[in-house]
Amino acid sequence: MNIPNMLTFLRLVLIPVFIIVFFSGNPNSLLYAIAIFLIAGITDFLDGYLARKYKLITKIGIVLDPLADKLMLLTVLSCLVIGFYIPIWVLIIIASKELFMIFSGIFLYKKGTVIPSNILGKASTIFFYISIFILVFNDKVGACLLYLSVGIAIAALFNYSRLYTKNKKADEDVSSTLNQ
Repeated sequence: MNIPNMLTFLRLVLIPVFIIVFFSGNPNSLLYAIAIFLIAGITDFLDGYLARKYKLITKIGIVLDPLADKLMLLTVLSCLVIGFYIPIWVLIIIASKELFMIFSGIFLYKKGTVIPSNILGKASTIFFYISIFILVFNDKVGACLLYLSVGIAIAALFNYSRLYTKNKKADEDVSSTLNQ
């Protein structure tokens, strides 16, 4: 267990903490919950940075890091929908995309293939963090940024699908060459 993986596990632990704080009834519960979300974002940045800088990249980290990101994001969006801060269609689109990526990631992992996150996925995550933070202080600007985040997330999905198809074709080419 290395530090980047511990930070990923911390992010997983922050998910129920976010829910408890969000629904606590405290007058500042939304602000405190978003602070927890931002702490999760910082751990996301730190674990990636440390893993790359000190060559601590592990297969489990490659799988758990994006899973923690997806679960945190889906949790936050679900809570924001329940609290009537954002429309439900945002959650439906992002949940569909994230569930597809989780299940395809598990499928690929079982086949021995891992497609790491890319720039669009990272941009999408950053935009979600920014838009949700701004949403607390300015709902109109935050909503516009949130819709932009949804668009970037959809673009990331198409890019992921393209990489998956490219990877699958390369595997098929290698298999057909070996069988000849």
